[in-house]
Amino acid sequence: MKRIINTKLFLFFILFSSGLLAQDNPLQWIEFPDPLYKVSGLPSWDENKPDLFRLPKSSKNKVRKPVWNLAQSPSGGRVRFRSDCTDLSIRLEYPHTGNMKNMHTFGQCGVDLYIDNTYVRTAIPKDSIYIEFLFFDKRPKMMRNITLFLPLYSSVKIQAIGVNPGAQLEDPLPFVIEKPVVYYGSSITQGGCASHPGMSYQAIISRNLNIDFVNQGYSGNGMGEPEMALEIAKMEAACYVLDFGVNLPDADSLQKVYGPFLKILRHHRPDTPIIAVTPIYNAPEFWEPNKATFMRDVIRKEIAKLRQAGDKNILLVEGFELLGPEFADGFVDGVHPNDLGFLAMAEGLQPYISRVLNLSGRNYKLNKSQ
Repeated sequence: MKRIINTKLFLFFILFSSGLLAQDNPLQWIEFPDPLYKVSGLPSWDENKPDLFRLPKSSKNKVRKPVWNLAQSPSGGRVRFRSDCTDLSIRLEYPHTGNMKNMHTFGQCGVDLYIDNTYVRTAIPKDSIYIEFLFFDKRPKMMRNITLFLPLYSSVKIQAIGVNPGAQLEDPLPFVIEKPVVYYGSSITQGGCASHPGMSYQAIISRNLNIDFVNQGYSGNGMGEPEMALEIAKMEAACYVLDFGVNLPDADSLQKVYGPFLKILRHHRPDTPIIAVTPIYNAPEFWEPNKATFMRDVIRKEIAKLRQAGDKNILLVEGFELLGPEFADGFVDGVHPNDLGFLAMAEGLQPYISRVLNLSGRNYKLNKSQ
């Protein structure tokens, strides 16, 4: 799709918020949603729009209430397009301005701007839940690949996106494969505690390989219940990455759900590759084994059973290989990775994803010439 914005100019009232800048010139505001802007990472977008939810609204009474509440945070959701705009702003509405103790407001509520896969800045709420944020203005007119990463831990409504009158808008460049990688897990999967949305390990991998992804991490609630296995199985995927377990109370609880979860997923997706990740290191293990130690054995045994039964499309990845005790500085609170930790996780997991998707040895990063 390609369109030139040529509609009547109008002046607008700016909702001031500390740290936000006013513009001298009027913008052309395009109400969201609009076909000009491609929404990625939210597979139920067609059913849910304009709401940026991670599960379909039809599942509200099928999943546990905490899961549904967390599904309203659009972690992994992105708005993508190409434009030669010289000015770019966004109008957002938030339910709150962030209240987590171990995670910065930028990570909780921010909307990241990436241009040609390079981080530029983050829009966040401050004194008001309604904001108008200027990403850039008066920049050279040239075609850019623009991606807006949505909040990890807060719902948000995009009211409109503003560009300079006459700006050209085009469809985003395609991913190298059509289907996304779908991740299921806990708060670490959801993105806790990245400093801003583009720093979850899935987002880093997606930029490195130019692949789409869906984030189905649920903070404190990645418990592997059959209802979630069914929801995950409904999502068309190039690969499933299972990174759950630590939200359950103990290894026995994990034993009861892990095999059945895999069985449901395999029943509906018999040939789609699955990567099963054992829990990464956590700081309490410095002193003595804890539940994560024993959960690793549960996952290893369940994957071994499937492989012995002939399932060659399931792969085990050790969490210690992604983030082990030698990289303990990669945590915020001893449990959740910081940006160093997420970079390490992305670096460790990316080769396995490349392998199962037949992307090994190739670099798909976007650049300004594309």
